[in-house]
Amino acid sequence: QVQLVESGGGLVQAGGSLRLSCAASGRTPYAMAWFRQAPGKEREFVARINWSLGITYYADSLKSRFTISRDNARNTVYLQMNTLKPEDTAVYYCAASREPGFTIRMDGPNEYGYWGQGTQVTVSS
Repeated sequence: QVQLVESGGGLVQAGGSLRLSCAASGRTPYAMAWFRQAPGKEREFVARINWSLGITYYADSLKSRFTISRDNARNTVYLQMNTLKPEDTAVYYCAASREPGFTIRMDGPNEYGYWGQGTQVTVSS
């Protein structure tokens, strides 16, 4: 089992920055990821990181503004979001998997068995 708790969401003006945190407890994950879901839309892959090697993958449209990182000592994964836009408004979810997924990128929600409760990010124009 892996338990995940997100924090760091909130309201920010367009152009601003936020850093989300996801604290993991329980068994060591193989990979952790961030997804987001806007109202009326499907859950969307943002980024993922391999827990031991730190290898990262990003959604192509977000990699210039978002950075995923981890602190193994704190069992925490971060998502640094810069130059935020109103279209980034969504609930952001942290996810974890204890084994490799179906794809190298592991960009599908069904490749993760553990999820946090989500944290709301609202970007005002």
